[in-house]
Amino acid sequence: MTPFAHALREAIDARRMTLSRLHERLSDRGNAVSMATLSYWRSGARRPEGAQSLAAVTDIEDLLGLDPGSLTGRLGPTLRTGPLGPTAFPFDEQSLEERVRDTFIAMGATYPDPTRELSIHAVTDVGADHGIVRRTTRLVVQGTAGVISAIPFVEITHGIPTESPTFTALGGGRIATTHTDPSRTVHGFLFALDRPITTPEATVIEWSVDYPPGFPEGDGSGHGIALQCRELLLWTRFHPDAIPVWIEEVEETPAGEVVVPRTLDGGSSLHAVRRSFGPGSLALRWGWEPRLA
Repeated sequence: MTPFAHALREAIDARRMTLSRLHERLSDRGNAVSMATLSYWRSGARRPEGAQSLAAVTDIEDLLGLDPGSLTGRLGPTLRTGPLGPTAFPFDEQSLEERVRDTFIAMGATYPDPTRELSIHAVTDVGADHGIVRRTTRLVVQGTAGVISAIPFVEITHGIPTESPTFTALGGGRIATTHTDPSRTVHGFLFALDRPITTPEATVIEWSVDYPPGFPEGDGSGHGIALQCRELLLWTRFHPDAIPVWIEEVEETPAGEVVVPRTLDGGSSLHAVRRSFGPGSLALRWGWEPRLA
């Protein structure tokens, strides 16, 4: 039983008030809380959420002769995730989604995963040989259903079979298992959290991906999300001997693809940022050979 339910039950019993009488007195004050809801609150099966329910709890404190906050102060943080918005696979390719789903299942995870990424900071380093050397990602991730103890992620090389990168946990948990799809275009890892989170709780995790020699040059740095996030930041850093000839920013959403040319303007790094973005994907792509007009 929750602290709120325990306090509510004790207060009702101490005043020898029935739920029926409490329901009547709340109705007289304009709070149309059902008998079933009051019973759920008293047993701990549910808890008050929303403005109307919280107003009813304030009235219950008054009706039971309790000090203000005696019940509301025991509710704790909300159990609501807030609006999740639509969910969609971030890339418009059914066969790719099937490979991602199969990878999740092979690692013992469910698909779709019951979490959402609230904040994403992804840093990609490009080496002197033009290859992607490392990508480091830091996430604020929130549960959307139940208790979350591990979260699956994938690295995707679109249509290009590759050796699996090396995944390393930097904070918030450990790499529990990895799996490479038979196509060798989807490489997954399961990030086991240091401490399970209960929806809608959030946690911070960080990992790095080290890429093997021969990983596709200029494949780009990107991140795809199935639910809307609050912030997505991509930062790509180029070795001074590997400054690309062209760069473009690619945004893909259910509405279509938008490609915008970008320039370094004499620098050696470039970032792209989106807020309240998704579902969809954002990427930076580049190359070292001039494009034909």
